[in-house]
Amino acid sequence: MNSILFLDDTSAERPGLALASLQALNLPDLRITAASSKTYIPSKGISSLLKQIGLSWPKHISPIADLDLSNIDLVVLFSDSSRIFCPPLPGMPAVVKWTVKIPDTKKGQQASWQKCLEKIQALSQDLVEQGYMAALTQARKNAEQVMDSMQEGIIAHDLNRRIFFFNQAAEKITGFSRHEILGKDCHDIFSGGICSRSCSFKEPGKEPTLPDSPYSLSIINKNGQNRQLEMSVVLMKNFFDTPIGVVASFRDLTRELDLAARLGEVDHFSGIIGNSPKMLAIYQSIRDLADSSVPVFIEGESGAGKELVAAAIHNEGDKPKGLFVPVNCGALPENLLEAELFGHVKGAFTGAIRDKKGRFELADGGTIFLDEIGDITPAMQVKLLRVLQDGTFQKVGGEKTIKVKVRLISATNKSLKKEIAAGRFREDLYYRICVAPVRVPPLRERKSDIPLLARHFLKNANAEEKRHDIILAQDTIETMMGYDWPGNVRELQNAVRYLMFRCQEEIARPHHLPENVVGSPLTSLTISSHKQRRQKLSTELVRQALQQTGNNRVQAARLLKVGRATLYRFLAKHQLDFDY
Repeated sequence: MNSILFLDDTSAERPGLALASLQALNLPDLRITAASSKTYIPSKGISSLLKQIGLSWPKHISPIADLDLSNIDLVVLFSDSSRIFCPPLPGMPAVVKWTVKIPDTKKGQQASWQKCLEKIQALSQDLVEQGYMAALTQARKNAEQVMDSMQEGIIAHDLNRRIFFFNQAAEKITGFSRHEILGKDCHDIFSGGICSRSCSFKEPGKEPTLPDSPYSLSIINKNGQNRQLEMSVVLMKNFFDTPIGVVASFRDLTRELDLAARLGEVDHFSGIIGNSPKMLAIYQSIRDLADSSVPVFIEGESGAGKELVAAAIHNEGDKPKGLFVPVNCGALPENLLEAELFGHVKGAFTGAIRDKKGRFELADGGTIFLDEIGDITPAMQVKLLRVLQDGTFQKVGGEKTIKVKVRLISATNKSLKKEIAAGRFREDLYYRICVAPVRVPPLRERKSDIPLLARHFLKNANAEEKRHDIILAQDTIETMMGYDWPGNVRELQNAVRYLMFRCQEEIARPHHLPENVVGSPLTSLTISSHKQRRQKLSTELVRQALQQTGNNRVQAARLLKVGRATLYRFLAKHQLDFDY
C-alpha cells in the first residue's frame, strides 16, 4: 500500500482540501494522511463549499508531531512563493511542492476558495490517475533493490539516530535483521553506536561533523563475532538543502585483514603455501565458497594440493560446521567403496562383525570430500547420484533408509568431460557435482611459490628430525625452479626431505637434490645460463626463463643474468607477451 502525507506548515486548509479530494476517489491501495503545525477547525465557508460538491472536511488533521511518519512514500508539501519549509522526515521519502495560494478568508470570497479547491483537486487526481504516484513509488523500490544488490552494507539514519534504511549486506555483516533495527536508535542496537568512538551523533539533533575519508573500525555483531570494517559516511540533504540524516556504507575486511596478516608472516592461507597470482585467486575462491553449501568440484593434477583446498573451503567462513570427511575413491574397489561410503550392517558380508557407519553418515552436518571421483565405476555412479539428489541411502545389507545433510566437495586429476565423451562417466552426475568448479594449478604454473614451499618443508623437516637449520643456496633454489615437477607439491616435499638427508652441511647445494631434478633439460638450461655472465638473449631462452619463474619478469631477468630493463626492452622490441 502506498502512503501520501499532505503537509503545510502554515495552516491546514490546503492539506484538508487535498485529503478530502483523494478520499472521494475511494482508492483502496492508497493511505492518505494530512498534517500541519497545529490542529485546525475549518471555517463555515470551506465546509459549505465542500458540502455543495459532495465532499466533507476530514474529521481530524493531526499536528505533524503526533504522526508516525516511518512508512511515508511521498510528501506533498504545500507552499507559496514566499515560504518554503520541510521538517526532517524519517525514511527520506520523496517530496514534491505544490504552490497553491491561500485565499484571503477575511473577504469571504467563496469563489477564490472554489478556484483553490479546483486546483488542488486537479493536482490530486493527476498524482494518481496520471501515474506520478506509481512512478515515484517504483523509483524508490528500484533504488532499494539496487542497494540490496550491493556487497557493501548500507545503513541510513536521521539526525536523531533513528535508522530508516538497512540493506541485505548490512544484515549479513552485522547479524541483525531489518525488522529488529528499523526505527530504532543505532546506539540502542550497537553498544556506543556502530561507529563507536568515531560517532558523529553523540548528541542527537545536532548537525554532525563527518569524517572526510573512509576509516576503519571494529564491531561485535549479533553473534558475538568481532568484525573489522571500513566505513564511509556522507550527509544527506533534501531538495531544500536541509540536512536530514546520514548514510553510511561499510565493507567487511575481516577475512582480507586476517589473510594479509597470515601472508605477512608465512605467505600462506588456511594451511596452503603460496602468494603467486594464481594462488591468490584460489584463496579468493575459498573465501567465496566457504559460507555456501553448493557442491564444489576441484580439478588438478595429483599432488597439486586438492585436498588442502577442499579442507580450507570447509574450515573457512563463519557458519557452524560438522566434520570434514575425506574419501579416496580411487584407492578402493567398488564393493569396499560402497561399504566405506554408506556403511554396512552386521553380517552383510564376510568380516562384517558389527554395524558400521559410512562416511556420508559421519559427515552429516559437515562436508564429505570425494577425491579421485573420476575413478568410480558406472554402477557406483548411479548409487552416488541418488544420495546427492535426495540425501538418502541404505547401508550395505540394510533396509532402513538414512537421510543426511552433507556438503559435497569432489576432486579428480582426470578430465571428466573426456570421461563423459568416452562413456565412462555419467553426464548428469557431472552437472550435479560441478556446480562451483575450482582449478588448482600445477606447480610448474606457479614456480614463484617454489622458494616459499621449499623453505616451509625444510623448516618442518628440520623440526621433526631435530636437525640444525639448513639454508638453501640461491643456485639450489634456481635449480628447483628450473625443474618441471610432474609430481607437483608432493614431489617437491619429497625432494626437500631427500636434500635434507643428503646435506650434512649448513648450506644445501644443487648436488644435494635428487638426480632427476638436477639433470632435467630445463634445469640444465638454467645452470648453463648462470655459467655465462653475459649471453645473447633469444626468444626461446626468454620464453623458458619466464615459464620457469611463473612469468615473474624480475626473477626471469635474474635467471638470465641480465638487468630488468634489458629484459623489458627485449620483450618490447620483439613484441613478446608470454603468459604462464
